[in-house]
Amino acid sequence: MEQIWKDRWDERYSNEEFAYGKEPNQYLKKELDKLRPGTILFPAEGEGRNAVYAAKIGWNVFAFDISSEGKKKALQLAASNNVKIDYKVGELETIDYEADQFDAIGLVYAHFPAAVKSHYHTILDKYLRKGGVIVFEAFSKKNLDYVQKDEKIGGPKDIESLFSIAEIKSDFPDYDFEELTEMEIELNEGLFHNGKGSVIRFVGRKR
Repeated sequence: MEQIWKDRWDERYSNEEFAYGKEPNQYLKKELDKLRPGTILFPAEGEGRNAVYAAKIGWNVFAFDISSEGKKKALQLAASNNVKIDYKVGELETIDYEADQFDAIGLVYAHFPAAVKSHYHTILDKYLRKGGVIVFEAFSKKNLDYVQKDEKIGGPKDIESLFSIAEIKSDFPDYDFEELTEMEIELNEGLFHNGKGSVIRFVGRKR
């Protein structure tokens, strides 16, 4: 992955304030609260808000991101909440997780570069056990219309990095979707997710 990506996220996460706040994503929280805690992975986890919440409710938490500044903030947040998370820095293909290691994966605004996002989903699928659950929320392709009206909503500005329901079905063919929807929501997450936007949400259970 290009150095420019790492530099961008290191810069965003190097400030004292948390870029997306310290509270977990509300959709993720709602869905995790329904599940029996096990072992969970958070890709592209940034400053750790979701990982820390999962650890607080009893999950064994693993996370990774390309940003070392994100890891610093995540470990700081974990310490302040008296929990521990296993957080690695690197690109997915360089991190050695095991097949069937996880009971759940939390994909929350994990907008990987367009050239690798489907490939990364394939890799992540291998790490999830049969019967395991993915909880997903990220900006849909329609979000470009919202960004043009108000940049405060955030999200990628290239349509290839955004998601459609058809892409999700293609990337996760061996899943039963308990929910799969595209919808308008109101976000209030830290400095960079604010206002109305369009997202894809799904909960999928691996067959």
